[in-house]
Amino acid sequence: MYDWVRQITGTVQPIDDSIYGPRYRCSLTLRDGTFLACAVIQSKERLVELAKRRIKEEINGGGHRGGPDPYGQIVATFVAGGNRINDYDVASAAASKYAIPLPLLRQIHGETTMGWTGWVFQMRDGRHFSYGSSFHMEFFQLPDGYDFADVSKVLNHSFVDAGGQVTTLREGGVLPDAYRPEAVLRERVFFTCAVAGV
Repeated sequence: MYDWVRQITGTVQPIDDSIYGPRYRCSLTLRDGTFLACAVIQSKERLVELAKRRIKEEINGGGHRGGPDPYGQIVATFVAGGNRINDYDVASAAASKYAIPLPLLRQIHGETTMGWTGWVFQMRDGRHFSYGSSFHMEFFQLPDGYDFADVSKVLNHSFVDAGGQVTTLREGGVLPDAYRPEAVLRERVFFTCAVAGV
């Protein structure tokens, strides 16, 4: 196992995923100096087993894909989908400032509306920021001048309206007209690095 992997797995608390296993959120610097602010290190073995299982399910008729080429869709997902980094291209890894600490992340739960979870972070200085995601909870934007250590409270299923007031959203309901998607801080694009032995 690479030293940079040991350093991250020894210092970063993983997100436990029932499918992919432990997923370590970090930043990576590649051998050519490219800096990736948001990356996930996860098990190569678990990813390979998942691909083999999904292909076997599809071949045996137990899959859930439709269309003319469900087998091809699965292969495309594992071969040509996602943002991937080769483990041998990584020079070093460090914690990512865009990874919400797990104690905060665990306070964000449930769907606010179909396929969407909205919440507000209240900062230590009293300011509020709307956040939202369609289930990519690995990394998020930060408001200028803040980091996640500035968060004092999580207001799940809520948003900040145009007047600056925090408004509660009804779980399972429809987002109200006052909801401002353009003011919501969203998930960030991230890269995945599958490593043997994680």
